[in-house]
Amino acid sequence: MARKIFCTVLALMMMALATATASAASKISSDGYFKGIKLCGKVKIVNSFPDIKVQIVSSFPDLKVKVVEHFADSIGEWQFVDYGEDFTVQFVDSFPDIKIKYVESFPGVA
Repeated sequence: MARKIFCTVLALMMMALATATASAASKISSDGYFKGIKLCGKVKIVNSFPDIKVQIVSSFPDLKVKVVEHFADSIGEWQFVDYGEDFTVQFVDSFPDIKIKYVESFPGVA
């Protein structure tokens, strides 16, 4: 009887862990959107009231970002601008909406 209870509790814990992992991985949709914002294009850095709070990491990013000078039209390609932005970001050290890693090639959803 105790073994059956132990197995049931273990199975429930494994399902909870799988659900938590799946929800953590789904911040960005598979087609590159976060809360309706397509994660490519012209990006303005702001100090307050951003569209997205971003943390730069070296591992386990939500999005791999390549900084480009022109034609940022693929997911993960960002062109930093002072005006005419598609969305705004604020760089934070904690409690980000998404985590990014800068890359030289193959940008996109991690």
